[in-house]
Amino acid sequence: MEAEVLAALWAAHRPLTPGEVQVKLGDELAYSTVVTILFRLHAKGLLGRSRQGRAYAYAPIEDEAGLAARRMRQLLDAERDRSTVLTRFVSDLSLADERLLRALLDEHAGGS
Repeated sequence: MEAEVLAALWAAHRPLTPGEVQVKLGDELAYSTVVTILFRLHAKGLLGRSRQGRAYAYAPIEDEAGLAARRMRQLLDAERDRSTVLTRFVSDLSLADERLLRALLDEHAGGS
């Protein structure tokens, strides 16, 4: 359900209250469930929040690509043998992704 809540917040392009999130999700979840999910996402550092009347309004800290990159970094940081993990990751890339990665690395090296 966290993914659905994040998707609703990204699509809104503005902070939403729990009631607004509930409406975006089609009222499939109880209000208290939406509040709990938003609270947990905030506690994980994925959402920011600000007071809007008596409720909080929540917004994602990062866009979808930023969140995916953070999760990839966290997975890599948790591994003891980073070299082997990266080697296997790169060896499984499609040719198009390999070219993109190479171009990004070249660009990064040129900018540093």
